[in-house]
Amino acid sequence: MPTNSWGDATAILAAHGVEEDTSFYREFTSADEKAVLTVPQRIQDAWQLNDPDKFADVFTANGSLLLQDNQLTSQDEIRDYMRAGFSGPLKGAHVSGWPLEVKFLEPDIAIAITEGGIIRPGESEIAPENQIRAVWVVVRNGEGDLSLFSHQSSPVKG
Repeated sequence: MPTNSWGDATAILAAHGVEEDTSFYREFTSADEKAVLTVPQRIQDAWQLNDPDKFADVFTANGSLLLQDNQLTSQDEIRDYMRAGFSGPLKGAHVSGWPLEVKFLEPDIAIAITEGGIIRPGESEIAPENQIRAVWVVVRNGEGDLSLFSHQSSPVKG
């Protein structure tokens, strides 16, 4: 499906105070693919900072986050959940990942599939039990801003 310009990835990330990791894109190097992949980079940055506000702000107001058995259906629920996590069992943890696929479903809707996981404090890589695959539904509003409408992750075992 042809797309309109989703924006410049470098500019999008700079506007959100995120340093661009150009190696993150891997083979997804079209301008539109890179723009969509700014959303996972913004989430990784929020995790690195353990910042629940920055994390929740990536989502639409009615965004959906499914983590383990927890289905969260608003920015406020997501913010509260991550605040509790970052001050509790996820304190000092961060995530790392890489894209496996980017698809454009509609002119203003894209999905990305990534693989990665949580890196706990004191660890230097993703432990096998913390590996996940994730589906990201990214939307573009009328002003061209990109947000996360839905994110779901599932463990990778095997």
